[in-house]
Amino acid sequence: MLGMIKNSLFGGTEETPYKVLSSESKGGVSYEVRRYEGGRFVAVETEGRIFDEAAGEGVGRLLRYVGGTNDRGVGMGMTAPVSITTFPRDDGSLARRFVIGLRIPSCYQDNPPVPTDSSLRIEDRPGMTVYALQFGGYAKELDFRTQAARLCSALGDSAPYQRGLCLCCGYDPPMKPYGRRNEVWLLQEEP
Repeated sequence: MLGMIKNSLFGGTEETPYKVLSSESKGGVSYEVRRYEGGRFVAVETEGRIFDEAAGEGVGRLLRYVGGTNDRGVGMGMTAPVSITTFPRDDGSLARRFVIGLRIPSCYQDNPPVPTDSSLRIEDRPGMTVYALQFGGYAKELDFRTQAARLCSALGDSAPYQRGLCLCCGYDPPMKPYGRRNEVWLLQEEP
């Protein structure tokens, strides 16, 4: 666990590979359109809790898995971002169902260790194109909702994205005091 914290603080974290397709600005909101490759992720689903509680518990489970709580007892190192799939309601609030996920490091993609925590699952996720809006600070539910609303407003009604979900992404460990990176992603409809 200490090695993961050190890597996260000093730049050793592997980031999910992507290509920037375009950088755009509309209505004072600057965002990127990115293409992410598919891969294997470890994920946990929670229901019935508010966002901040679900995120804290879910991220803790994922960190224990990559830290060595798996069938091989191997510490794999941290990847970024941690993504929390949320399901917005029509009124802007979030359903109390969240899927917290973390990409398995590249060297374990072909044969990931099996989680010993039965609430975790390994899943294959397809590639995706996202509209990504970056912001700083220690992000909580309200911050993610506010930024998602800004991005939705900038994209307008005609943009081809999935309205039923939003990914809230965090890149930094809690002990990083400055230069924090958070993002909201809206998934572009695939042709």
